[in-house]
Amino acid sequence: MNLNKRYDFVYFFDVKDGNPNGDPDAGNLPRVDAETGNGLVTDVCLKRKVRNYVGLMKGEKPPYEIYVKEKAVLNNQHERAYKALGVDLSSDGGKRKGGDKVEDARKWMCQNFYDIRTFGAVMSTGVNCGQVRGPVQLTFARSVDQVISSEHSITRMAVTTPKEAEEQSGDNRTMGRKFTIPYGLYRAYGFVSAPLANQTGFSEEDLALFWEALQSMFEHDRSAARGLMSAQRLIIFEHSSPMGNKPVQELFDRIKVERKDTKTGPARDFSAYTISLDGKALTNFKTVVSV
Repeated sequence: MNLNKRYDFVYFFDVKDGNPNGDPDAGNLPRVDAETGNGLVTDVCLKRKVRNYVGLMKGEKPPYEIYVKEKAVLNNQHERAYKALGVDLSSDGGKRKGGDKVEDARKWMCQNFYDIRTFGAVMSTGVNCGQVRGPVQLTFARSVDQVISSEHSITRMAVTTPKEAEEQSGDNRTMGRKFTIPYGLYRAYGFVSAPLANQTGFSEEDLALFWEALQSMFEHDRSAARGLMSAQRLIIFEHSSPMGNKPVQELFDRIKVERKDTKTGPARDFSAYTISLDGKALTNFKTVVSV
């Protein structure tokens, strides 16, 4: 079923003793706003977890295949579209491949790949399947309070090569480092466009799967590096029209996050916070508000 309403949402998740999103350009340190000290998690990181969850849930089968995944060769996926359409790309004569079938290829990609019709994709590299502007968009997540990155030395009681063992006279220890945030509650904002959804084929069923992924994706993304990450609250503003009824900032301003007791030291658990909507504390994971 086609989408006929706009949605805006606020998503809260937290991390305990883990690194929610390391920065490879900074030695994999947790991402932090250098001016404010607030923790950051990129939109790309969150989308990756949604993709992984959908891939696990649906077994990587159409119409729920995943386009952007580990070790994928994207142009190979583009070629599949033309093969399914019965187009012989070898007859292109060396020109930019696709010709007058690019729009048909774009539609085929949207129909078969969940993440393309959800988040969009640039598919004009090499074998041209056009570009898709995704109806679902996310912002960076930012921690409610400042976070402190802790550095830990770790030891592995083994070495990689005989040469290393010889150099250590059989001690066989490998030293390493791990960076964690003791605790952080993060907030991300998201948007779902009905007009764009109708262009890509993103449906009510796809949207329900997206909400499910936001609730459960951390359960299937565990690692020692990320510590304990948990989805905490999802507040969805459901408009009554495709174009929306109110400005998004007016809606987001209705949500408040407060520390229950600031005298007890830094927060170390979600129970230290109250998240409220129009002054009423939210206790369920998902709240849907009609606009």
